Amino acid sequence: MRFPVVTAVLLSSLSFPLTITGASVALPSLTAELGASPTQAQWVVTGYNLCFAAFLAFGGSLADVLGRRRWYVAGVGLFLVGSVFCLLAGDVALLVVARLVAGTGAAIATATGQSLLAAVFDGDRRTRVFGALGTVLGIGLAFGPTASGLLVDSLGWRAVFGAPAVLAGLALLLCPALPAVAGVGRRVDWAGGALFTVGLGALIWLFVEGPGLPPAVVVAVAVVVLLCGAVFVRVERRPDPMFDLELLRHRGFRGYSLVAAAMMGLLVPLLVHLPSYLIDVIGLDAAETGLWMLMLTAPSVLLPGPGAAIARRSPLVLSVGAVVVSSTGVVALVVIGPDVAPWALLVPLVLIGTGVGLTTGVVDGLAISRAPQGKAGTAAGLFNTARLAAETVALATAGSALAYLTAESGSTVALRVVVVALGCTGFLAALAAARLLRPS
Repeated sequence: MRFPVVTAVLLSSLSFPLTITGASVALPSLTAELGASPTQAQWVVTGYNLCFAAFLAFGGSLADVLGRRRWYVAGVGLFLVGSVFCLLAGDVALLVVARLVAGTGAAIATATGQSLLAAVFDGDRRTRVFGALGTVLGIGLAFGPTASGLLVDSLGWRAVFGAPAVLAGLALLLCPALPAVAGVGRRVDWAGGALFTVGLGALIWLFVEGPGLPPAVVVAVAVVVLLCGAVFVRVERRPDPMFDLELLRHRGFRGYSLVAAAMMGLLVPLLVHLPSYLIDVIGLDAAETGLWMLMLTAPSVLLPGPGAAIARRSPLVLSVGAVVVSSTGVVALVVIGPDVAPWALLVPLVLIGTGVGLTTGVVDGLAISRAPQGKAGTAAGLFNTARLAAETVALATAGSALAYLTAESGSTVALRVVVVALGCTGFLAALAAARLLRPS
């Protein structure tokens, strides 16, 4: 029973980072072929992340109520459908819609897959299997840009969406062997799910589109966000909410969620925007860009295992130390420029990758372990929502800042300002996490 669970979840989990890194490397090629505007191109990446963030918590809540295997199958299947339509898209509008579908499926499968692992494993075995999950995610992050660059150069940009579709198909073949972990018999919080999804979606849309919108539209969307938030808080006070507010009473759960959010908020804007800089400003091709990105992503392959070992001794040292290391690396990227040598970026990129690799998958297990067994799916959804919401907001904010600053001062100055701002935000997150995770 355990082998099919681990294999299926690891296969599907590998496909999700591949589709993120693949889209970022493919952006210049697909933008040229489909005639996409800069905003449309940004939505190819941001739209996926938006749905991923918006549906994680609701997907995990549905899994706890309606059964985890059923919703895992639904999530992987939806991701597969979206990926296939990305592969076949003939215009950018269809591509963006397909990315929205794929992001929704990935969200459901991620929350449900992690709750399946939490249900089947416990104790040290749970720590080790989440460490393995981190290793697989690290492989996807590490080799995704390189593999995607080779695919783009040899087969075209569509191929980067075909590889994740194949992995999702293999995971689906294992689903009949998964255990049917029953739901807990509480109601589905449809109102909470709708309010949260609409509110978060409107917020992220505002970050992406806000700079080009009339002030009246910005105010109207902001009012929608605030209203959704206010009503959501009231709805969640009823029995059987989507967000179990008791989870937020645990300082450890909040602290590990903040660590995960900070790591992805530092990493993902670089994964998406750095390849475009390397191609458009420095003049590398897609394959060379993938090789350069290995300096950022390769540490993610080797370090989740050591990260799990450090976590068994001191979760505080692992969590806070990793955020500090990655933030230092992000700030050090200020040396980047049109004539920079690859080796000048080695130390900053390796520092960023080291912090990410030590925590990938490991803090997931630490956070979810703080939840009662019957609420593992809800905890996974809430945890991943915090991470993905921060990641998507950071990505949208960085994209908007880069677009504005590039028009004013050029690409290099824009990127330098953004990396310093990201790094300083990471240091603040490390301080807050240290307070939350410090023994009482």
